[in-house]
Amino acid sequence: MSASTTSTEAHPAELLAIDAGQTGIKTRLRLADGTTHDDLFAGVLTDRPLLPQLAEVAESIVRTAGTAPATLTLGVSGLTDAQAEAEALLQRPDLAGILRVVATHDSVTSFLGVLGDRFGSVVAAGTGVVTLGVGPQHSVRVDGWGHIMGDAGSGYWIGRAALDAVMRAYDGRGPATALTDIVRERWPDLDLAYPQLQASHDRVRTVASFAAATAVLAADGDDVAGGICRDAARELALAATTSLRMAEAPGDAAVGAVGGVFGSELIRSEFTAAVNAERPDARFVPPMGSGLDGAVALAGLGAQHPLRERFADVRRA
Repeated sequence: MSASTTSTEAHPAELLAIDAGQTGIKTRLRLADGTTHDDLFAGVLTDRPLLPQLAEVAESIVRTAGTAPATLTLGVSGLTDAQAEAEALLQRPDLAGILRVVATHDSVTSFLGVLGDRFGSVVAAGTGVVTLGVGPQHSVRVDGWGHIMGDAGSGYWIGRAALDAVMRAYDGRGPATALTDIVRERWPDLDLAYPQLQASHDRVRTVASFAAATAVLAADGDDVAGGICRDAARELALAATTSLRMAEAPGDAAVGAVGGVFGSELIRSEFTAAVNAERPDARFVPPMGSGLDGAVALAGLGAQHPLRERFADVRRA
């Protein structure tokens, strides 16, 4: 932590905001005098219980700061029961000083960080992907169903498609691709690639790690990599337009696209074109802030906000 114990004791902490994604967990501790202290931890593993992972981060910050914040807010990838997680965090002995916990899925904090109070859709595509659409009356989540059942167009999805293409080329079932050389850097003997990957405790991130090289090769003209990236863009665009339609957002609603996947110019441009084909009046806007900013904003969300139904707000009795 960058905060000093002395300054924290002089200005007690009022808010700890946590943006917990699979790529990384970002935190911000805000003191009573308005100063903030940010930190970064390893990402959450969504195939394991979330509570111990979240509690470990919060408790680490409390120990370092020497004081517990009055309010803890969390946007968490893979969160399915916000109420239960919020209540459980309040029961942790090392977090006894926290008076309020506000917990939600990271799609909500991504939306708030990108669009704030505007109606529209935010696609957050990193290792996984989730899309949230917000209209005047309600909000709609699209995908974010994990690497086994969903996450179409995500870093994992792209990496999985790249590995599939490499093995097809290796067998003679598909065209040659420069992706093969990238995969051989990790597994020189492709016959041994799949058992080694299956045995890895970190296989989701390992698969997703091939997304960046796929984007680079696509930009360099590799047809196979290019096809994968274009398919990913279309999946992400489908999620965005679906969320706008289901949320009954206005025709000129804002669209935000964040996360490492959109670092590919090819994916971003194909995504924009595909959304515009269905929603010609959609406005593509740069992010107002980050998911971490959204986690901060969560503490002050009004009772009538369309996103209110998507988070738990638990106070200590």
